[in-house]
Amino acid sequence: MIERLLAMQLYGGVTLGSLLSAEFLLGFAGNLVAATLILLAGYMLSGWASRRIAGIGGRNPHLDVTLFSFLGNVIRYVILAFALIIVLNTFGVRTTSVVAVIGAAGLAIGLALQGTLSNVAAGVMIVFFRPIRVGDFVQIADQMGTVKNINLNFTEMASIGNLQIIIPNAQVWGNIIVNYTAYPLRRVEWTFGVSYGANLKRAEEVILSTIMADPRAMAEPAPFIQVTALMDFSVDFMVRVWCKGDDAWPFQVDSVRHVKEALDAAGIEIPFPTRTIFTPMTGADARAAAS
Repeated sequence: MIERLLAMQLYGGVTLGSLLSAEFLLGFAGNLVAATLILLAGYMLSGWASRRIAGIGGRNPHLDVTLFSFLGNVIRYVILAFALIIVLNTFGVRTTSVVAVIGAAGLAIGLALQGTLSNVAAGVMIVFFRPIRVGDFVQIADQMGTVKNINLNFTEMASIGNLQIIIPNAQVWGNIIVNYTAYPLRRVEWTFGVSYGANLKRAEEVILSTIMADPRAMAEPAPFIQVTALMDFSVDFMVRVWCKGDDAWPFQVDSVRHVKEALDAAGIEIPFPTRTIFTPMTGADARAAAS
Protein backbone atom coordinates (compact mmCIF):
# COMPACT_ATOMS: atom_id res chain seq x y z
CA MET A 1 0.00 0.00 0.00
CA ILE A 2 2.77 2.44 0.92
CA GLU A 3 4.74 1.55 -2.18
CA ARG A 4 1.67 2.19 -4.31
CA LEU A 5 1.21 5.65 -2.74
CA LEU A 6 4.86 6.54 -3.25
CA ALA A 7 4.66 5.52 -6.91
CA MET A 8 1.53 7.60 -7.54
CA GLN A 9 2.18 10.36 -10.09
CA LEU A 10 1.14 13.88 -9.03
CA TYR A 11 2.02 16.14 -11.98
CA GLY A 12 4.43 16.07 -14.92
CA GLY A 13 5.58 12.54 -14.10
CA VAL A 14 6.61 13.58 -10.57
CA THR A 15 5.73 10.93 -8.01
CA LEU A 16 4.96 11.33 -4.33
CA GLY A 17 8.05 9.34 -3.50
CA SER A 18 10.31 11.76 -5.34
CA LEU A 19 8.75 14.64 -3.42
CA LEU A 20 9.49 12.94 -0.12
CA SER A 21 13.05 12.08 -1.07
CA ALA A 22 15.92 13.53 0.88
CA GLU A 23 17.21 15.34 -2.17
CA PHE A 24 13.88 17.12 -2.70
CA LEU A 25 13.48 18.01 0.97
CA LEU A 26 17.02 19.40 1.13
CA GLY A 27 16.39 21.43 -2.02
CA PHE A 28 13.11 22.77 -0.64
CA ALA A 29 14.74 23.67 2.68
CA GLY A 30 17.52 25.46 0.80
CA ASN A 31 14.99 27.41 -1.25
CA LEU A 32 13.08 28.30 1.92
CA VAL A 33 16.21 29.62 3.59
CA ALA A 34 17.16 31.53 0.44
CA ALA A 35 13.66 33.02 0.19
CA THR A 36 13.78 34.09 3.84
CA LEU A 37 17.15 35.75 3.35
CA ILE A 38 15.95 37.49 0.16
CA LEU A 39 12.83 38.83 1.88
CA LEU A 40 14.86 39.99 4.88
CA ALA A 41 17.43 41.67 2.64
CA GLY A 42 14.70 43.29 0.56
CA TYR A 43 12.96 44.59 3.70
CA MET A 44 16.16 46.06 5.10
CA LEU A 45 17.24 47.51 1.75
CA SER A 46 13.82 49.07 1.11
CA GLY A 47 13.80 50.73 4.53
CA TRP A 48 17.33 52.04 4.08
CA ALA A 49 16.64 53.40 0.58
CA SER A 50 13.39 55.02 1.73
CA ARG A 51 15.11 56.78 4.64
CA ARG A 52 18.01 57.92 2.46
CA ILE A 53 15.77 59.46 -0.19
CA ALA A 54 13.50 61.12 2.39
CA GLY A 55 16.60 62.46 4.15
CA ILE A 56 17.80 64.20 1.00
CA GLY A 57 14.78 66.52 1.13
CA GLY A 58 15.25 67.13 4.85
CA ARG A 59 18.93 68.05 4.57
CA ASN A 60 18.56 70.48 1.67
CA PRO A 61 16.35 73.54 2.39
CA HIS A 62 15.82 74.10 -1.35
CA LEU A 63 14.16 70.70 -1.82
CA ASP A 64 10.57 69.76 -0.94
CA VAL A 65 10.36 67.38 2.04
CA THR A 66 6.91 66.14 0.98
CA LEU A 67 8.05 65.14 -2.51
CA PHE A 68 11.12 63.24 -1.32
CA SER A 69 9.15 61.48 1.41
CA PHE A 70 6.69 60.31 -1.25
CA LEU A 71 9.51 59.15 -3.55
CA GLY A 72 11.06 57.26 -0.63
CA ASN A 73 7.83 55.34 -0.08
CA VAL A 74 7.57 54.53 -3.80
CA ILE A 75 11.14 53.17 -3.86
CA ARG A 76 10.42 51.07 -0.77
CA TYR A 77 7.45 49.31 -2.35
CA VAL A 78 9.29 48.82 -5.65
CA ILE A 79 12.18 47.06 -3.88
CA LEU A 80 9.77 44.88 -1.90
CA ALA A 81 7.95 43.93 -5.12
CA PHE A 82 11.22 42.89 -6.79
CA ALA A 83 12.17 40.86 -3.71
CA LEU A 84 8.83 39.03 -3.88
CA ILE A 85 9.32 38.25 -7.58
CA ILE A 86 12.79 36.84 -6.88
CA VAL A 87 11.36 34.66 -4.11
CA LEU A 88 8.70 33.28 -6.47
CA ASN A 89 11.40 32.50 -9.05
CA THR A 90 13.37 30.68 -6.36
CA PHE A 91 10.47 28.24 -5.91
CA GLY A 92 10.09 27.80 -9.67
CA VAL A 93 6.89 29.83 -10.01
CA ARG A 94 6.41 31.42 -13.42
CA THR A 95 6.20 35.14 -12.69
CA THR A 96 4.56 35.93 -16.02
CA SER A 97 1.43 34.04 -15.02
CA VAL A 98 1.58 35.63 -11.55
CA VAL A 99 1.71 39.08 -13.12
CA ALA A 100 -1.33 38.23 -15.24
CA VAL A 101 -3.24 37.07 -12.16
CA ILE A 102 -2.21 40.19 -10.24
CA GLY A 103 -3.35 42.35 -13.17
CA ALA A 104 -6.78 40.71 -13.26
CA ALA A 105 -7.11 40.95 -9.49
CA GLY A 106 -5.98 44.58 -9.63
CA LEU A 107 -8.72 45.40 -12.14
CA ALA A 108 -11.38 43.80 -9.93
CA ILE A 109 -10.05 45.52 -6.82
CA GLY A 110 -9.83 48.84 -8.66
CA LEU A 111 -13.50 48.66 -9.62
CA ALA A 112 -14.45 47.85 -6.04
CA LEU A 113 -12.26 50.58 -4.53
CA GLN A 114 -12.89 53.50 -6.85
CA GLY A 115 -13.14 55.97 -3.96
CA THR A 116 -9.86 54.83 -2.44
CA LEU A 117 -8.09 54.91 -5.80
CA SER A 118 -9.38 58.44 -6.40
CA ASN A 119 -7.72 59.43 -3.11
CA VAL A 120 -4.48 57.80 -4.30
CA ALA A 121 -4.64 59.61 -7.64
CA ALA A 122 -5.33 62.90 -5.86
CA GLY A 123 -2.43 62.21 -3.49
CA VAL A 124 -0.07 61.80 -6.44
CA MET A 125 -1.32 65.10 -7.93
CA ILE A 126 -0.85 66.88 -4.60
CA VAL A 127 2.68 65.57 -4.17
CA PHE A 128 3.84 66.44 -7.68
CA PHE A 129 2.04 69.78 -8.17
CA ARG A 130 2.51 70.76 -4.51
CA PRO A 131 -0.37 73.20 -3.84
CA ILE A 132 0.36 72.54 -0.16
CA ARG A 133 3.44 71.34 1.71
CA VAL A 134 4.17 69.97 5.14
CA GLY A 135 4.29 72.92 7.57
CA ASP A 136 1.89 75.17 5.61
CA PHE A 137 -1.02 76.79 7.45
CA VAL A 138 -4.03 76.24 5.19
CA GLN A 139 -7.81 76.14 5.00
CA ILE A 140 -9.28 73.14 3.16
CA ALA A 141 -12.92 72.04 3.06
CA ASP A 142 -13.85 74.51 5.84
CA GLN A 143 -11.05 73.10 8.01
CA MET A 144 -8.12 75.27 9.07
CA GLY A 145 -4.79 74.01 10.40
CA THR A 146 -1.12 73.22 9.85
CA VAL A 147 -0.28 70.45 7.39
CA LYS A 148 1.52 67.64 9.25
CA ASN A 149 1.60 64.81 6.71
CA ILE A 150 0.60 64.06 3.12
CA ASN A 151 0.40 60.42 2.06
CA LEU A 152 -1.29 58.61 -0.80
CA ASN A 153 -4.69 58.33 0.90
CA PHE A 154 -5.21 61.37 3.12
CA THR A 155 -3.79 64.65 4.34
CA GLU A 156 -3.24 65.14 8.07
CA MET A 157 -3.55 68.58 9.65
CA ALA A 158 -3.33 69.96 13.18
CA SER A 159 -6.00 72.52 14.03
CA ILE A 160 -5.34 75.76 15.92
CA GLY A 161 -6.32 73.86 19.08
CA ASN A 162 -3.90 71.04 18.12
CA LEU A 163 -6.66 68.62 17.14
CA GLN A 164 -5.90 66.05 14.45
CA ILE A 165 -7.81 66.61 11.19
CA ILE A 166 -7.83 63.88 8.52
CA ILE A 167 -9.06 64.89 5.04
CA PRO A 168 -9.22 62.39 2.14
CA ASN A 169 -6.96 63.52 -0.69
CA ALA A 170 -9.84 63.59 -3.19
CA GLN A 171 -11.49 66.30 -1.07
CA VAL A 172 -8.21 68.19 -0.76
CA TRP A 173 -7.56 68.20 -4.52
CA GLY A 174 -11.19 68.94 -5.39
CA ASN A 175 -11.65 71.84 -2.94
CA ILE A 176 -10.56 75.47 -2.86
CA ILE A 177 -7.31 75.67 -0.88
CA VAL A 178 -6.41 78.85 1.01
CA ASN A 179 -2.69 78.74 1.84
CA TYR A 180 -1.80 81.39 4.42
CA THR A 181 1.94 80.66 4.35
CA ALA A 182 2.55 80.31 0.60
CA TYR A 183 3.94 83.85 0.25
CA PRO A 184 6.49 85.58 2.50
CA LEU A 185 4.42 88.78 2.80
CA ARG A 186 0.80 89.29 3.86
CA ARG A 187 -1.50 92.31 3.80
CA VAL A 188 -3.49 92.67 7.00
CA GLU A 189 -6.87 94.43 6.93
CA TRP A 190 -8.91 96.20 9.64
CA THR A 191 -12.14 98.19 9.77
CA PHE A 192 -12.42 100.90 12.44
CA GLY A 193 -15.51 103.01 13.04
CA VAL A 194 -15.68 106.53 14.50
CA SER A 195 -18.66 108.72 15.29
CA TYR A 196 -20.19 111.12 12.76
CA GLY A 197 -19.09 114.05 14.91
CA ALA A 198 -15.42 113.04 14.90
CA ASN A 199 -12.71 114.91 13.00
CA LEU A 200 -12.06 112.43 10.20
CA LYS A 201 -8.60 113.76 9.34
CA ARG A 202 -7.49 113.53 12.96
CA ALA A 203 -8.99 110.03 13.31
CA GLU A 204 -7.16 108.89 10.17
CA GLU A 205 -3.84 110.20 11.52
CA VAL A 206 -4.30 108.49 14.90
CA ILE A 207 -5.28 105.13 13.39
CA LEU A 208 -2.49 105.03 10.79
CA SER A 209 0.27 106.33 13.07
CA THR A 210 -0.66 103.80 15.76
CA ILE A 211 -0.53 100.85 13.38
CA MET A 212 2.66 101.99 11.63
CA ALA A 213 4.40 102.47 14.99
CA ASP A 214 4.39 98.68 15.36
CA PRO A 215 7.79 97.30 14.20
CA ARG A 216 5.98 94.53 12.31
CA ALA A 217 4.33 97.06 9.95
CA MET A 218 6.06 97.62 6.60
CA ALA A 219 6.32 101.08 5.06
CA GLU A 220 6.75 99.52 1.60
CA PRO A 221 4.47 98.62 -0.07
CA ALA A 222 2.64 101.74 1.09
CA PRO A 223 -0.22 101.32 3.59
CA PHE A 224 -3.81 102.09 2.64
CA ILE A 225 -6.42 103.94 4.74
CA GLN A 226 -9.67 105.41 3.50
CA VAL A 227 -13.28 105.99 4.52
CA THR A 228 -15.17 103.14 2.88
CA ALA A 229 -18.64 103.11 4.46
CA LEU A 230 -21.19 105.36 6.16
CA MET A 231 -22.99 103.07 8.54
CA ASP A 232 -26.04 103.72 10.75
CA PHE A 233 -23.94 104.71 13.75
CA SER A 234 -20.39 105.13 12.45
CA VAL A 235 -18.06 106.31 9.73
CA ASP A 236 -15.88 103.31 8.85
CA PHE A 237 -12.20 103.41 7.91
CA MET A 238 -10.61 100.51 6.06
CA VAL A 239 -6.91 100.03 6.76
CA ARG A 240 -4.52 97.69 4.92
CA VAL A 241 -0.87 97.28 5.92
CA TRP A 242 1.77 94.80 4.72
CA CYS A 243 3.83 92.64 7.08
CA LYS A 244 5.74 89.36 7.11
CA GLY A 245 3.56 86.28 6.77
CA ASP A 246 4.54 84.87 10.17
CA ASP A 247 3.60 88.16 11.89
CA ALA A 248 0.17 88.57 10.27
CA TRP A 249 -2.11 87.10 12.93
CA PRO A 250 -0.45 88.55 16.09
CA PHE A 251 0.03 91.90 14.34
CA GLN A 252 -3.65 92.05 13.42
CA VAL A 253 -5.04 91.26 16.86
CA ASP A 254 -2.53 93.46 18.72
CA SER A 255 -3.32 96.47 16.55
CA VAL A 256 -7.04 96.33 17.35
CA ARG A 257 -6.32 97.01 21.01
CA HIS A 258 -3.64 99.61 20.28
CA VAL A 259 -5.95 101.60 17.99
CA LYS A 260 -8.80 101.48 20.54
CA GLU A 261 -6.52 102.86 23.25
CA ALA A 262 -5.11 105.54 20.92
CA LEU A 263 -8.58 106.73 19.87
CA ASP A 264 -9.66 106.93 23.51
CA ALA A 265 -6.54 108.93 24.39
CA ALA A 266 -7.20 111.34 21.50
CA GLY A 267 -10.81 111.85 22.60
CA ILE A 268 -12.23 110.37 19.40
CA GLU A 269 -15.49 108.55 20.06
CA ILE A 270 -15.99 105.00 18.88
CA PRO A 271 -19.78 104.74 18.47
CA PHE A 272 -22.01 101.90 19.46
CA PRO A 273 -25.66 101.24 18.55
CA THR A 274 -28.23 103.16 20.65
CA ARG A 275 -31.99 102.91 20.77
CA THR A 276 -34.64 105.33 22.03
CA ILE A 277 -37.75 103.60 23.35
CA PHE A 278 -41.06 105.54 23.49
CA THR A 279 -43.72 104.21 25.88
CA PRO A 280 -47.31 105.16 24.92
CA MET A 281 -49.16 107.13 27.59
CA THR A 282 -52.51 105.93 28.90
CA GLY A 283 -55.21 107.15 31.25
CA ALA A 284 -54.65 110.39 33.17
CA ASP A 285 -51.20 110.99 31.67
CA ALA A 286 -52.62 110.95 28.16
CA ARG A 287 -55.52 113.35 29.09
CA ALA A 288 -53.06 115.70 30.82
CA ALA A 289 -50.76 115.75 27.79
CA ALA A 290 -53.71 116.44 25.49
CA SER A 291 -54.87 119.42 27.58
